[in-house]
Amino acid sequence: MANTDEGVRLYFVYRDSPSRTTYDAFIQNMAKGRRLFDLSQVPPAARYEVAAETRRLLREVIARVEIPELREIPDASSLKENGQDQGPLKRWRLPRTEITITRVEEGPRTGEYLFSSDTVERARSFFEVAKELPYQRPAPKVNLLRASELFTGWMIPPAWVDALPGWANTSVLGQVLWKWFAVLLLFGLAAGLVFALFRWGLRRTWDGTLQSYLHRISTPITIILLVPVLQHFARIQINVSGPMAQAPDYILTIIHAIAVVWSLWLTLSWIAEAIITLPRISSKSLVAHLIRLAARTFAILAILVLLFGYAHDIGIPVYGLVAGAGVGGLAIALAAKSTIENFVGALNLFADRPVQVGDLCRFDEESDPQWRPVGQVESIGLRSTKIRRFDRGLITIPNGEFAQLNIVNLSACDRFLMATTLGLRYETSRDQLRFVLGELRELLHAHPKTVHTYNDPVRVRFIGYGDYSLNIALRVYIRTTNYNEFLAVQEDILLRVGEIVERAGTAFAFPSRTVYQGNDAGLDIDLQASAEKQVREWAAAQTLPFPDIAEEQRKEITDTLDYPPEGSHDADG
Repeated sequence: MANTDEGVRLYFVYRDSPSRTTYDAFIQNMAKGRRLFDLSQVPPAARYEVAAETRRLLREVIARVEIPELREIPDASSLKENGQDQGPLKRWRLPRTEITITRVEEGPRTGEYLFSSDTVERARSFFEVAKELPYQRPAPKVNLLRASELFTGWMIPPAWVDALPGWANTSVLGQVLWKWFAVLLLFGLAAGLVFALFRWGLRRTWDGTLQSYLHRISTPITIILLVPVLQHFARIQINVSGPMAQAPDYILTIIHAIAVVWSLWLTLSWIAEAIITLPRISSKSLVAHLIRLAARTFAILAILVLLFGYAHDIGIPVYGLVAGAGVGGLAIALAAKSTIENFVGALNLFADRPVQVGDLCRFDEESDPQWRPVGQVESIGLRSTKIRRFDRGLITIPNGEFAQLNIVNLSACDRFLMATTLGLRYETSRDQLRFVLGELRELLHAHPKTVHTYNDPVRVRFIGYGDYSLNIALRVYIRTTNYNEFLAVQEDILLRVGEIVERAGTAFAFPSRTVYQGNDAGLDIDLQASAEKQVREWAAAQTLPFPDIAEEQRKEITDTLDYPPEGSHDADG
């Protein structure tokens, strides 16, 4: 009561000589009065308005009821009987009312006596019951509730309010009409500024650069800066009051939470994109996706912490949300089993790194040797991998499945293996076959793009009699890491192989039955004789290339063939 009496005196001082000094003195008195209430059950966002409203209402109620003599109200000395301390009093109720003062048992104000949280919650109902009762103490010179409706901050002098027409000061839901318009105008101007900045920020496409980040972050930063300004004007200068006084605080708290979450998300996304722009990281690679995932995961965790804090500020039960999130998370995990498998597959691909974006690879299952797809990796995401096949078709494979396939990274080859089997006709004589084998060995040793070392020798072997052909296995490494160049070299070697077979006077076999008639000229007798003669000369000179070509001859013929072959556009090179 002493606090409110002093408040009335300071109110008239401010009315008589409005200034920043007299206003601050009145505000300090109100701040002292707000500390008389247990606000632990009031959401932090609304405590300022609730305390101010409760102070005014209880003052009106207590002024209308009989107050016991001071000696009847318990104090520290009355708690001692026969010289023994009976312990602290837990609570005391004002006689003939339900207004209660309790001792705070926990929190930063433990041990203090405050108006109970139940009294704070029911203050307006107490006033509604007592407002028709006569004052038991001298009536104040002014109706405090009406004065609170008309009261404004030092930036809006009382003379301006008094000069308004009568309808502007009509009370609507505990607040005069002009204040409703002022709050709506204030929030409308702020919303217009934010919307204009938002449209300006959208003019630049988000590409992870600093410029696009500054464009996008301008809107949430502006909101964060505007919230305390709006709160000051609504709470202090306009001085919203009545049952709806808490609404601006709740709205501004929610808007501030959205702006903080928005700016945090943009900032972490920009940091992730800035890291991805480093030269060694492809924007479509798995590393890039994992960086984005790490940034988003950290952002989501931080956002959850922030949202729980803001939820507590506006009175939402956080513990219930946490429990619900745990149950909901379990249900989501069970429903998203395939998604989790694909994410684990993505982690396996990141750990093993069988392929990277841009690599040429073959991927298949061992159980199906006929299906051997080859393509270039376009992107490796958290859920799936995209591969562009040679026919330009785009295959999307879930990571959980892709990690289980046999993946051959052709781009990682230090050389390519050319392995094929030649089938010659059964009419081919033994010496013709030896001629072909010898010429093939000489060809592969002489070609400048083949590898012939002790560990990686050239292999040309007659491996058996097939159903319709004499089979020769040809195996050699090609000195290139480019798949297209490998195909070009392989093409050149195969063309030369065809020339050798033709010079030997034989031909390639094919899976068919041959019916010989009298007009069939058969094989070339002259070329057959020439090939057989050549083999006999090799034998006489002890240069027969069996079981393999001699080392001296290999060194002599190494890189003696022309490649690219004569007639091609870069044959001179």
